[in-house]
Amino acid sequence: MKDRPRARRSAPPAKTTPNLALDIRAQSRRWRELGNLAMLRAIAGEAITAGLAVAPRQPLDGAELSLLLTDDRRIRIVNRDWRGFDKATNVLSFPAAPPERIAASPLLGDIVVAFETVEREAQAEGKSFPDHFRHLVVHGLLHLLGEDHETEAEARRMEALEVAALARLGIADPYADAELVTETAFVSAEPSRS
Repeated sequence: MKDRPRARRSAPPAKTTPNLALDIRAQSRRWRELGNLAMLRAIAGEAITAGLAVAPRQPLDGAELSLLLTDDRRIRIVNRDWRGFDKATNVLSFPAAPPERIAASPLLGDIVVAFETVEREAQAEGKSFPDHFRHLVVHGLLHLLGEDHETEAEARRMEALEVAALARLGIADPYADAELVTETAFVSAEPSRS
């Protein structure tokens, strides 16, 4: 009887992140003045990849994500009309599906980012504009994937996910010297489902 070679075990499959179709639009001249929409797409893509790598819920492979780059005036209107807050904000998120249906939805949702607020916050916090933009894209993506910060427990969980995603990009913990982020600092929006 011959000795049979032992069957080789393959390594467990590496966790892969779904491919998303990113539709990016610069509605504001301030974003266009940066001169390179391809660069903004690359920066947003890095943030999305990092966010997906740490997110507990994963979207459908090939799901569509829309990123609207706007200004304070326009985001104020959106914030007022959808959330009832008549003020500019840094990022808004509009999920296309409830958390339990994210994995089957061909549309992930929309993220809206305001140039002036991002620029002002980056300067005030001593961050580079691209790094702060990456952070806000990660934050918006996590909202699309069902994360929130309405309660202290949710805020801690979401902040931990953001910090982990940003660490993958070599970006320091943005909350290291800050109070716990709550609804007043970052906002998300979700159209009513009535």
